[in-house]
Amino acid sequence: MNLHEYQGKEILASFGVKVQRGIVAHNAQEAVAGAKQLTEDTGTGWHVIKAQIHAGGRGKGGGVKLAKNLKEVEEIADQIIGMDLVTPQTPKEGKRVHQVLVAEDVYYPGPSETSEFYMSVLLDRSKGRNMIMYSTEGGMDIEEVAETTPHLIFTEEIDPAIGLMPFQARRVAFNLGLSGNAFKEMVKFVSSLYNAYVKSDASLFEINPVLKTSDDKILAVDAKVTIDDNALYRHPDYAEMRDLREEDPIEVEAKAAGLNFVNLDGNVGCMVNGAGLAMATMDLIKMAGGAPANFLDVGGTADAKRVETAFRIILKDTNVKAILVNIFGGIVRCDRVAQGIVDAYKNMGDAINVPIIVRLQGTNAEIAKELIDNSGLAVHSAIEFQEAADKVQEVLK
Repeated sequence: MNLHEYQGKEILASFGVKVQRGIVAHNAQEAVAGAKQLTEDTGTGWHVIKAQIHAGGRGKGGGVKLAKNLKEVEEIADQIIGMDLVTPQTPKEGKRVHQVLVAEDVYYPGPSETSEFYMSVLLDRSKGRNMIMYSTEGGMDIEEVAETTPHLIFTEEIDPAIGLMPFQARRVAFNLGLSGNAFKEMVKFVSSLYNAYVKSDASLFEINPVLKTSDDKILAVDAKVTIDDNALYRHPDYAEMRDLREEDPIEVEAKAAGLNFVNLDGNVGCMVNGAGLAMATMDLIKMAGGAPANFLDVGGTADAKRVETAFRIILKDTNVKAILVNIFGGIVRCDRVAQGIVDAYKNMGDAINVPIIVRLQGTNAEIAKELIDNSGLAVHSAIEFQEAADKVQEVLK
């Protein structure tokens, strides 16, 4: 589950991580009120207005701007709220901005120069360990840094049985070239950041930039946070932060119906029971010359209502040119699934306007094939994997 910047900062602050302070606003009037409150609380004279969407590169699209007075706060907030913000990480049509974060200006003058760093905490899947990735090149696309100057990216691998050791936090601060109070502040920052990552059951914390201020404070100026969905039962307060407006509406609908669904960009819809079989089916479609349009696991209860819901969700994708139903009859009998497909097809009528290939294997597979073949519907039945692949290839032609 992805979070907005302001939500990520709330979590960070709750674990003692110092952040750039800000107030969320849903319109220009709230933005002005928030700016006044920030000036009273922090003494800041300038304010940064940041669009709140689930995408990076907001500044490049005009979603992050500096306001030097309250009039500019109002004008900029009014301009950003309601805009369709296009960044390198949004769809081509952009994402609608519903709210902004009015944040304090932390680039104030002082006894030393400000510095920007990159830092993230994530899982190294190849080693099964958490890692801290960091760089002196903050404020830039980390992908570009990795490509052009890979020697400027450091990693700190963390043993899950021990956790982050003090010497590792000090090594991070040393590699970033810090000294004095900034060094001590960074050590605290790294320790608190890793603690927040573990205890919030996050799968990613990315802070870009981490700022060393002109008076040697260390702050999270931005926050990209992803929480592991499987752990939300432990964090009901985090679950309430979910912004469904930022998620794929088809995936939201599928989740509400109890279907495991991921939208892809292919031309063949998939309806399968079991994640392993679903992955194999996607490979099968690719080998047959198509491309999977989705991952959809209907689970062990593929009755008529559930099958009909799955069909309707798949067909919302206009790129779908065919649907492959691949069911293994173990927990649920094949003939029951076949009857569900027939009933769903009849209920939907003309709504199904693409060829359907149904491959049923397992308990009562032969009976299921007869049900499909004798239904009088435009459904292609198959029993073997290769047979289903051939039919996919045939209908795509």
